[in-house]
Amino acid sequence: MQISTKETVELIITATLIFLLAPAFVLIYVNLYNQRKKKLVEEKALLESKFQQELLKTQVEMQEQTLNHISREIHDNVTQVLSFVKLNLAIPAKATPEQAEQKISESRNLVAQVINDLRDLSKSLSYEHIMQLGLVQTIEIEAGRVNKSGIIKVDLAIGGDARNLGEQRELVLFRIFQEALNNALKHSGAKQLKISLDYFDHLFNLTIQDNGVGFPAHSLNKSGSGLRNIVNRAALIGADAVIDSAPGKGCCIKITIDPLTQYTHANGNHNSPG
Repeated sequence: MQISTKETVELIITATLIFLLAPAFVLIYVNLYNQRKKKLVEEKALLESKFQQELLKTQVEMQEQTLNHISREIHDNVTQVLSFVKLNLAIPAKATPEQAEQKISESRNLVAQVINDLRDLSKSLSYEHIMQLGLVQTIEIEAGRVNKSGIIKVDLAIGGDARNLGEQRELVLFRIFQEALNNALKHSGAKQLKISLDYFDHLFNLTIQDNGVGFPAHSLNKSGSGLRNIVNRAALIGADAVIDSAPGKGCCIKITIDPLTQYTHANGNHNSPG
């Protein structure tokens, strides 16, 4: 079978067009690929920036909360104890040596107590103490402080074998706990607060439940920024936040997270906590 001259010309023209157009298609593809890659890099950088900003905001808010607590603690506890020490050391001239020694001994013990309290307060000035103590112990300390104040009764339960969830996650989880606690103290009118930390093989739950006045479920979006922050910050670390409430039924906040789930760290890498 012979190929005609016309067919040969058409074949040459077609091959030439393919030869000429192929690089153009390659250039278009490469250009689109580079644009897509650039967009992904920009989105990733934006995500990293937002993560860093939110993490910094969390740290600052925690320190502000701690400073408020320290201010109250110094005013309500340390100042009163030192005032009592001052009065105690005003030993009457007629006091016997035994009475004087007793007052001095009492004052020495009170001063030692104040020193320990101030040492604990100074440690809590930095959010880094959470990293050192861990989430469970830090929440235990906070629950003890609230119980000591007598404002509300806090019941704390730990289920399963506690383990590290990752520094950034525990930092955000503790801030969520602080916000939930503040909401309960300021708005709920509750007399009791139940807190549970449950550790399962591939699941962690933080539950904070009060017996306060509650609020309609549909009004959640209209409620204070604290509850919205809880939802947003939970998503930040790959957790789910469920807030359940009804008038007269109190409020229950449940944070659920799979410790093995990958999430975006401040450096942009996707890793699960070690």
